[in-house]
Amino acid sequence: MIWLILATLIVVFIIGFRILGSDSRRASKALTQRLNIEPLYVESMLSQMGKVPGGEFVNYLLHNSEAHIGNAAGVMLIYHTFIVDESEQNLVFWHGLLRKARLPTALTPKHTRLALSFLRELEPQASELNAFRQRYNALFAPAPDADPAAANNVYYFDGCAPKS
Repeated sequence: MIWLILATLIVVFIIGFRILGSDSRRASKALTQRLNIEPLYVESMLSQMGKVPGGEFVNYLLHNSEAHIGNAAGVMLIYHTFIVDESEQNLVFWHGLLRKARLPTALTPKHTRLALSFLRELEPQASELNAFRQRYNALFAPAPDADPAAANNVYYFDGCAPKS
């Protein structure tokens, strides 16, 4: 009889855990699958955000649109490169993740506003975050070509470009 009660409690606990954590798992899964990373990165960020901002971030991700996933990835980039580890290796790693996932790699003012909102319990300074955004964008800005003809990606088989 005791085994039946214990089994019932375990089943109720497992079902309750799956129901209570389903939104955060779905949101985390959407981002981790898109970026092809371990869920640990998203879960650590959610735990550091706090309960209310973490819930807001999960709700934001549950919209499951391309823009929301791109913005959430920008917030993740800011968290992992501005707050956790600001080394150049880490910057290159996260920039490569966004590029491989075909998400915008440049940080916009919207990304910084969202990061300030979602990471408000960590109290990042807006001026420092804007300076970081400018430094990051300058680091990964495309190099200007010296030859304007090299920027043209149209090639002609006969070697002759049409006269314009």
